Parts: sequence; C-alpha cells; structure tokens
Amino acid sequence: MLGRSAGCATGVFPDTRSMPLGPPLRQAFYARDSRVVAADLIGCRLVHRLRDGDRLVVRIVEVEAYRGDGSDPASHAHRGQTPRNKTMFGPAGRLYAYRSYGIHICVNVVCGERGMASAVLLRAAQPLEGLSRMRALRGLALDSKDDVIARGPGRLGAALGLTLLDDGCSLLRAPLTLHPPEASNPLAQVERGPRVGITKAAELPDRFFERNSPWVSPFRSGHKKRRVNSIGR
Repeated sequence: MLGRSAGCATGVFPDTRSMPLGPPLRQAFYARDSRVVAADLIGCRLVHRLRDGDRLVVRIVEVEAYRGDGSDPASHAHRGQTPRNKTMFGPAGRLYAYRSYGIHICVNVVCGERGMASAVLLRAAQPLEGLSRMRALRGLALDSKDDVIARGPGRLGAALGLTLLDDGCSLLRAPLTLHPPEASNPLAQVERGPRVGITKAAELPDRFFERNSPWVSPFRSGHKKRRVNSIGR
C-alpha cells in the first residue's frame, strides 16, 4: 500500500536493486561524537526497502548534530529521558523519529555512547533511486523537480515513507541501512555553519552540508550573519 512503512520488521525484504551499495555502515561508525558522525554522513546513502519490494535510496547532503552531554539546550534530550526521546539514549546506530509541529516526521541517527543521547538530524538528501515512488509518497506531481523531493527534514522523512513506527529501528540491517559514499564519486566538500530554525544554542556551528549542492535546504535563521566554515575530508 502506498505510504506504508516497512517499520522494524525483520526477515527477507525483496530488493529491486539497480545500483551496488556494498555492506552497511557498522555500529562503530555511529558510536562517536555526533559532530564527527555528522560530517562523515555527508555523501552516505540511506536505503529504505519497502514491503512490496520497492527500494528507495537517497544520498545525504545536509545534517545537524545534537549533543547529549548537557551542553546543548536545543537537543530533545537536554532535560533527560522521556517516552518521546528514549531512542536517543542508545544504542548507537538506530533511527530516532519524531513528529515536528504535529505534522512532519523527522528522522535522526543515534550516535555516541549508550546513555549519552546524542543524535544527527537528517535535513536533506539527493534522491537516487525510486524517485517516482518518493514523489507519490510526498504527493508531488510526476513532473515535479527532483530537488524538491527530499530538501528539508520533513520532506526527507515523507519521501522515504518513514513514520513514527520506525523510531528505534536498527540501521545495521534491512529494511533501513546506511552505506558509505559511492567509491567512484569524489568525496563531498563539506561546510559547517549554524543550525536552522532553532532559538536555543543557535550559535553552535553544528550544521554540516555539501558545498554548492542544489539539494541542500534553504538557510533560514534569525541571525544577521551566516557563519560557514569549510572542513576537510
């Protein structure tokens, strides 16, 4: 059924593979500082295998890191564990999904040590495979531009058919997996700047994005000056 998420079910998922992906990232990749993970996620490919065999693949181009050490008041876990944010507390390598403004499903990658509650919000992605299905999941016209499919965290979650039922799902095995950047492509040029659309700790440069990418979401902030730094890969 259109829009139905595979959830966290285990088992064999049909695979309409058209591009080689290789093995998914291992848990050690996620068990690091969220800012380090965030920078390394740029260019990685996120895969969602739907129950009917469709495979949706996107390339991550924009993320935001959120810390769980008490220094980040914008983090959902800043005031401790709740039923809503318990997935953030680990283990690393799981998906943390939440509803934003009562409408959009936003998804994060859980990072760091168990109990530290740090995560990386997936803000925007370049669609690679299953674009017609993504458009249908978003309710877009068939001739809509590719760059509007998953540009923004709510759009990304919807395009991949993710719901609150996917909260806590492992990213180490199907139906949800994250894979390294494609070996044949050059490494993404990553820039770093302030996070978007928050009022607390807005000065922290914990937004990471691919330089000059048309897939990155528009920058919106109450600050007059945008601070952006390039970082090496």
